[in-house]
This record gives sequence, C-alpha cells and structure tokens, in this order.
Amino acid sequence: MSVRTYNPSVRVGNWNEDICLEEDMLKHFLAKREKGELLIQKSHGLATTIFQNVEISSTKDGFVHFGDTVMLKNNGAVDRTKYSHDVDPRDDSCLAVNMDEGQMHDAKQIEGNCGVSATRNLSPTARNAFCICGPDASMVGEPLRYGQHFWLCTLSDQGQLKLRSDTSTLWGSSNKKQRCQAVSFVPEGGWLTTWRILCYDPQLRIETEGLPVPASAKILVNHCKTNQNLCVLPSAARTPFGFEYNIAAMTQLNSHKAEKDVNHWEFVMNG
Repeated sequence: MSVRTYNPSVRVGNWNEDICLEEDMLKHFLAKREKGELLIQKSHGLATTIFQNVEISSTKDGFVHFGDTVMLKNNGAVDRTKYSHDVDPRDDSCLAVNMDEGQMHDAKQIEGNCGVSATRNLSPTARNAFCICGPDASMVGEPLRYGQHFWLCTLSDQGQLKLRSDTSTLWGSSNKKQRCQAVSFVPEGGWLTTWRILCYDPQLRIETEGLPVPASAKILVNHCKTNQNLCVLPSAARTPFGFEYNIAAMTQLNSHKAEKDVNHWEFVMNG
C-alpha cells in the first residue's frame, strides 16, 4: 500500500532561503510605503505638480501682456476627412511640456530639459500654461507687440523653463523621426529661446508690426534665430500622458505662399 508523504506543508528544496526572501520583500515594500516611494503614491503626487490646475490671466483691454499666464492653442483641421485609416484629422490642441518619465515621479516641479508636444487636454494645468517673459523684468504689464522679442516660459513655481529651438544638424537639434527642427524646454535663456509674434496673414504682416497682440487672435510664433514657425505635426507620438501631437519649428506654406493652419496659434486667456 502506497503512502502519500507530500503535502503543501512539506519543506522541500531551498525552503529556508524562500522564506527569508519573502520576508525581505515584505520589509522592503513596507519601508517604501512609509517613505512614499511606491509608484502608486508617486502617481498621486503628480496631481500637485504637472497636473495641478492653474488660473490663466484675464485680459482687460483685449491684448496680451508681459507677465500674463496663457495657453498656446492650435485649432484643429477644418477638413475632417480621414484620408488614411491610421491617421485621424487633427483636433484642437495646445502646447504642453513633457518631462522624462523616469524623472517625472520624483520631481517636485517641472525641471531639466523637457520635450514638447501638443495635448488635446484644453484645461489649464501646470504643463500647458505658460508665462510671457521679456528680457527685462520692468516690462511686466506692458503689451506684447507684433515682432517684439519674448520668452515663452513655464510658470515660476514650475522651474520657469524656456522654449528653445535651433537649426537642424546631422548631429542634433532635430526631431529624430520627422527630420525637422526640434523644440524643447531648457533652464537657460538666450538667443535660442527668443521668439516673436507675426501676423498670420502675409499681406498684413508689415502693417501690424509694432501693434499690440490681441488675445485669441490667429498668430504665428516665429523663432528669431532660424526664422521657422512653431508647427503642430499631424503625426502623434506616445508620451507618458498618452498619444499627443509632435511639435517642431517648421514653416509650412500653401500654394499661395501663406502659412498653413499647422502654423496658426492663438493665446488663450480669460475674459
């Protein structure tokens, strides 16, 4: 008569090592939970950093001023025809900061060199609201004018990074997939972070030079060094926040030598 000598309580193999390993894993888990280092805890912390809701500025005279907190919005494509099965017509989107995924959960604010994309989330948050800054702090409150140099910065409590671009080269400063002039946010300001606003209509560009920029008006955001306009690319890229549109500094012209709607932006403000 055969006797079954094995049951779940029988200790076989490296049973002592297995018990010690389980105890160490539990201690490690409890220690990380006490310090708030679990990934789920870090994810909840994002609500107080890059997902934090912010209040954009109100315009009293209808114009954009230095020091204003604004969103930079690109309206979706007018033609809603789907010409390819894997590419949908472009929706309304606004400029947004992309932090490195490995750095995002530990940072207390937006910091370091960050990528740029266009998000479909049109609610003002710390990652898609920006401040209009000038080279001189005394310019705060003055209206931003067509052709006037400015920096587009993240908010003061979010690192105040500057929007930067540079000429595409074989070694860098280009979008790796699109082969066009890349855009990013960097801590240091300079000529590469200097932009200006141009009228979207080339026939009125000279006449509007020096006039205040109205809020919600269709504009071009032009990079001063390379003379390329900020552009929403039709392709979408995977980001830590989902699929979002790629951003580049690239002027796209139609048959009338006027900029296409991918180069058209507007400052979003309250009031």
